[in-house]
Amino acid sequence: MIKVLVIDDSALVRQLLTHMLEQADDICVVGGAENPLQARDMIKTLAPDVLTLDIEMPKMDGIAFLRNLMRLRPMPVIMISTLTEKGAAITLEALSIGAIDFIAKPKNDLQNSLPTYQAELLEKVRQAACCRIRPKMPVTPIISTHNAKLKNRLVAIGASTGGTEAIAELISTLPANFPPVVIAQHIPAAFSASFARRLDTKCAMSVHEAVGGELLKPGFVYVAPGDKHLTIIRRGTHFYTELLDTDPVNRHKPSVEVLFNSVAECAGQQSIGVMLTGMGKDGAQGLLAMKEQGSHNICQDEATSVVWGMPGAAVAIDAHHEQQPLHLIANRLLSLLRV
Repeated sequence: MIKVLVIDDSALVRQLLTHMLEQADDICVVGGAENPLQARDMIKTLAPDVLTLDIEMPKMDGIAFLRNLMRLRPMPVIMISTLTEKGAAITLEALSIGAIDFIAKPKNDLQNSLPTYQAELLEKVRQAACCRIRPKMPVTPIISTHNAKLKNRLVAIGASTGGTEAIAELISTLPANFPPVVIAQHIPAAFSASFARRLDTKCAMSVHEAVGGELLKPGFVYVAPGDKHLTIIRRGTHFYTELLDTDPVNRHKPSVEVLFNSVAECAGQQSIGVMLTGMGKDGAQGLLAMKEQGSHNICQDEATSVVWGMPGAAVAIDAHHEQQPLHLIANRLLSLLRV
C-alpha cells in the first residue's frame, strides 16, 4: 500500500485529491496538511511514501519546504503546479531541488476531464513510490574541446520523468562547439519555453525552443515545444527542424518515438541517440530504428535513472549499443565524436 500525504492550503483541493487517490486499491491517503509546518510533524508520525505538494502556501512556501525536506529527509514529492509561466519557472526550480514530478493543479471545472486527470495522478503517485531519490551531484565542468575537431553528427535525446534535470546535467557539460542536439522531453506546452530558457542559462551551447524550419547548426540545442512533435527533415546535406501538430503518440506530444523515427529516416549513420530517464516505453522502437539505420545509441543506466522505464524498454529490445551512468554520457559522446 502506497501511503500519500497531501499538502495544500486549499481544503477543497485536499478533499479532491484525497477522493481521487483513495479510489485506487493500492493507495492510501494517510493525511492532509494545510501548510508545511503541519506537514513536517505529520511526516514524522505518519511516514508517508509520497507527498503531493502545493507551491504557494502560508507560513512557508512549497519551495522552501522542499529544500529543507531534501536536505533532511529526501523522499518522493509530486508538485501540484499551475500551468502558467510563473508556475513553470517555480516547478522547474522544484525539480532541480529534488521533486520527482509534477501535475497540474486541479480546476473547478474538472467534471469532464476528471477520469483523465485521475488516471494521470494515480500513475504519477505509483511511479513516484518506486523512484530513486538521487543525491545532488557536484556540477561537472564544461568539457574543453577548443582545439579538438568534432565529427559532423546530430545528437537526439529523449526523456520523461526525471528528464528535465538529467538533460540539464548532461547538456551543461557539453562544449560550445558541440554538434547540434535535438530534444524531446515530455513536458506541458506552458513549460517547454521556460525549460529551454533555464537550460540556456546553464550551458555553453545555445538552447532554444524549436519553432520549425531551423537549420541545425553546431553549438545549438533545439527543444521540442510542449504541444508539438519535433521532427528532423533533410534538404541536400543539411538538416532542419519541423514541427507536427498531429495526434499524440504513445499518449505523448511531443513524443520521443516521433523524433527518433525522423532521425532514423534522414540522419542514420550521422546520428547518435541518447535515451534518458523516463516513465513508459515511448521512443524505444524509434531508437531501434535509429540503430538499424547505423546510429550509435546510448541508454542511461538503471542505477542513475529516476525511472528506468524508457531506457529499460529500449535495452529490452536491444535498441542500444551501451548503457552509461548519467555523469559519464557527456564524455562518452565526446569520445564518439572526436575526429
